[in-house]
Amino acid sequence: MPELPEVETMARALREGGRGGVSIVGKTIEHAQILWLRTLEEPSLADFQSRIAGQRVMRVGRRGKFLVISLERDTLLIHLRMSGDLRVEPSREDSGASLPLETHDRAVFNFLDDYRLVFNNPRKFGRVWLVSAPQTLLGKLGPEPLEETFTPEVFYQRLHSHHRQIKALLLDQTFIAGLGNIYTDEALFRAKIHPRQPSDILDPTRSVRLWSSIREVLQEGISRNGASIDWVYRGGDFQNTFQVYQRTGEPCSECGHPIEKCVVGQRGTHFCPHCQPLITQK
Repeated sequence: MPELPEVETMARALREGGRGGVSIVGKTIEHAQILWLRTLEEPSLADFQSRIAGQRVMRVGRRGKFLVISLERDTLLIHLRMSGDLRVEPSREDSGASLPLETHDRAVFNFLDDYRLVFNNPRKFGRVWLVSAPQTLLGKLGPEPLEETFTPEVFYQRLHSHHRQIKALLLDQTFIAGLGNIYTDEALFRAKIHPRQPSDILDPTRSVRLWSSIREVLQEGISRNGASIDWVYRGGDFQNTFQVYQRTGEPCSECGHPIEKCVVGQRGTHFCPHCQPLITQK
């Protein structure tokens, strides 16, 4: 958390304005502050501050769970990890005094027009990179699940090139980019596939069903501005449609059996054992 729909929502807000802020496209960074040094993964602090100053924001996009902010000469990458959030706000109050920062603000990008982009990160897992060649980092990611090139045939072939529990495989960002705990659980439920199902025994029919379910939950998540389930991410309402995620002990909406929780790949996993039977042989 945040996952692909939440990051896409943030990228759209930074690009077009939204979530209480204005667009940052076209704004010029006057200077940047790193308030917790480990927030900055690359380059050194001195190099970061000297390089980013004076660069204008050209585009804002997303790759997997990364926010991709293209500048005139470099690319600013931000990964929100467990608790990261971003806000765009005026840097000064009406009186002209500097607007105070919040307790968990870790990085601030100050623009020439008295606005700022603030990276709030309570659990300190989020990271920032300033790079000249973003593909050195982003190139390690798997395909985007909503791209036209990610076809059912491609998905089936990738599934059968691994022998792993399907939940753990879908969370692997080198296999497919952007999925996390929420949308994986919801997609597996819609596809009626057990989270411990070995990936390489899914037949073409069930593989297509899972491919469709992944795209459906992600598209619905984006249309609902993501899921707001705790104090970290704000503004989405996909949580109001959860079928299994965080519903342990509640009745399944389709069969009435209580939703169960197990651990797959060290991640809490929610599923309906009646609707999602485990099949271990072809």
